[in-house]
Amino acid sequence: MDDFNQALQEFQAAEQARRTVVDWLGAFEAALAACDVARVGALFHDDSHWRDVLAFTWDFTSIAERDSIAERLAAVQSAIGAHGFHLPRGRKPPRRVTRLGIDSIEAIFEFRTVVGRGAGIVRLSAPPEFGGAMKAWLLSTTLEALTGHEEKTGANRPTGAAYSRNFGGDNWADVRRKAVAYEDREPAVLVIGGAQAGLSIAARLNQLGVDTLVVEKWPRIGDSWRKRYHSLALHNSIHLNHLPYLEFPPTWPKYIPKDMLGSWFEFYADVLEINCWTDAEFVSGAWNEGDKCWTAVLRSSDGSKRKVRPRHLVFANGVSSYPMIPDLPSLDEFEGRVIHSEGFDSGVDWQGKNALILGTGSSANDIALDLHSHGVNTTLIQRGSTTVVSIDPSARLNEAIWDEGGALEDCDLIVASAPPPIVIKAYKAVTQRMLELDREMIAGLKRIGFKHDVGEDETGHQMKYFRRGGGYNLDAGSSALLIKGDLGLLQYDQIERFNADGALLKDGSTVPADLIVLATGYYPQQELVRRALGEEIVQRIGPVWGIGEDGELNNMYKRTPQQGLWFIAGGLSQCRINSKYLALQIKAMEVGKLGPLR
Repeated sequence: MDDFNQALQEFQAAEQARRTVVDWLGAFEAALAACDVARVGALFHDDSHWRDVLAFTWDFTSIAERDSIAERLAAVQSAIGAHGFHLPRGRKPPRRVTRLGIDSIEAIFEFRTVVGRGAGIVRLSAPPEFGGAMKAWLLSTTLEALTGHEEKTGANRPTGAAYSRNFGGDNWADVRRKAVAYEDREPAVLVIGGAQAGLSIAARLNQLGVDTLVVEKWPRIGDSWRKRYHSLALHNSIHLNHLPYLEFPPTWPKYIPKDMLGSWFEFYADVLEINCWTDAEFVSGAWNEGDKCWTAVLRSSDGSKRKVRPRHLVFANGVSSYPMIPDLPSLDEFEGRVIHSEGFDSGVDWQGKNALILGTGSSANDIALDLHSHGVNTTLIQRGSTTVVSIDPSARLNEAIWDEGGALEDCDLIVASAPPPIVIKAYKAVTQRMLELDREMIAGLKRIGFKHDVGEDETGHQMKYFRRGGGYNLDAGSSALLIKGDLGLLQYDQIERFNADGALLKDGSTVPADLIVLATGYYPQQELVRRALGEEIVQRIGPVWGIGEDGELNNMYKRTPQQGLWFIAGGLSQCRINSKYLALQIKAMEVGKLGPLR
């Protein structure tokens, strides 16, 4: 009987949550249809947030406070024609959750506009001062599909009639060879980079019917991961790292090794029918304003070149570009070997020798672990303060939405719904919990003189990644070795100069070295744009990556001030989520529903 009563109570609570959301959506649609600012505003708390991803504004737009939200929604409704707000079948039902300490009803809804189908998240709460009235403190609206140009998946999948049982004609392999060759056409989109960003956007564009070519400078798809240091594995869990349309096998490990991931990328490109040219490096591009297309020059390792003329150019080669090698006075006097972390593979050849690593970020610490495991006497040199977070349990706190379970697309929608002010609040809260979990490790690091910080506004490593792409270590065990003294720690300001034998300290002693690894990061992606497209375009578009005045990433996943120029980067989950929105914008431009940014 107790089980029955509990089940009945759970059903009644779920039904009450469902009715509450249905009533709110009905009132919202009616107020929106009337373009009535007062009625729309009455459905929101004073301190509320709306994030729109393409559905109402064709941009990543976040607005705070009730009156501003209501005014903007009412202003754009006549052109957008949002209607049909409803709770869809097959998605997470409305449920009670606690987000940022606010007890809420959270629901996924769907709707229609004049251009397509949308989905969103609403969170309703009723603080005591509202006498039980449920109002929204968060709303998100996201474009999911363009009407008449839906993805070719599921029931909308292609028939295969062009090659299925085509006796005497081309079979699938023939069709694929001709498609990849581009002997009779130009690609609509040229994607530079064949890792998670490039493959995600190419897969999305394929399903929207946009002819896309991916170029990768390495001999094989996946080499950009295979050629990284020997011991590398992903620092976050497999369940949030799937690529679009095809999830990793359930037999795979929680933290995927680099070579495993490289093989998956190669397989993925094949089965998702992505047109790829390997051993093809993008070296330059020029925009033709008259023809509204790019002239892109590609070069293979044998020196041969080919030009293609796409309408869209997508840089998908990571947050960073070229290795940043600092100009360190006297380093040229060192007689051992100096390499950038990008060129490090394994410590196996340095057994019994001495190594210095300049840097204390994730790559520096992973390389230190690798060298130490091969019997190399290793010392890390710290130049600035670093945020240190244990991979498990602390960093796993950022996986909480995916840990809740449910369909991957539902979790992704919840993640995409967060406007920048909410993201900041969430990261501050998570960072405080991380500090509690890592208290002993951080105290130990500070005891040995390690400079530790939690970000400029206590948002931890997450916002460091978005703002500067580094400055943190997702700890895989190096901190414990530092604290025990098994790895050395040296502050850069202790060094007088480098000499033939290593680092000469200000106290007159020398820290010997046979190898110096410069784990000093990379130039921002603007440097790649500068070298490939020229200074004029760099000045036209402004920063790439980093947080802009609107709280969003600069020029990422959206139209830039240069027509036909796009950027996508980030971890696997970021690329999976945002490739959908980038692909929708390119498709909308291809079919005349969206113009260039003005």
